[in-house]
Amino acid sequence: MKATSKFLSLILRHKPQTIGLELDEHGWADVSELCRRVRGLDFATLEQIVAHDDKRRYSFSADKRLIRANQGHSIPVDVELEEVKPPEVLYHGTAQRFSSSINAQGLLKMSRLYVHLSNDVATAEKVGRRHGQAKIFLVESGKMFADGYKFFRSVNGVWLTEHVPAKYLKEMF
Repeated sequence: MKATSKFLSLILRHKPQTIGLELDEHGWADVSELCRRVRGLDFATLEQIVAHDDKRRYSFSADKRLIRANQGHSIPVDVELEEVKPPEVLYHGTAQRFSSSINAQGLLKMSRLYVHLSNDVATAEKVGRRHGQAKIFLVESGKMFADGYKFFRSVNGVWLTEHVPAKYLKEMF
């Protein structure tokens, strides 16, 4: 089931065309169509994936006829996020090897629609370890917000913003 979840992430966040699937402007895909196009995927399995995904990557529409990824898209979709005032500090986990670039340029969204930030150090560290030796940055999100930067919070609790300039970052470890 983990492999299927990863494949869904690819399809719903980055490359729906891989299986000839179309997402609407808000990132929603028709569940029946998705199940028809992914071998071995049925509605019951899809429900299991959505319910048990450790990162809560996916959401169903209220009637469960549509599904989408909650965040992390590299394709232009509007997942209907509302601007929210962030806490005073947030955290970003990455690999140690990116530190000098981040210190020079800040956090860039790269191929994604947003920079992803965490509420706590433990989550940021877990994210950072996926890319190598973890490096954690404290983000002065309260100051950024006061300076006019916009923040959004996805359904699964990930904080999102378009860019974090280096002046709002502090290296932790």
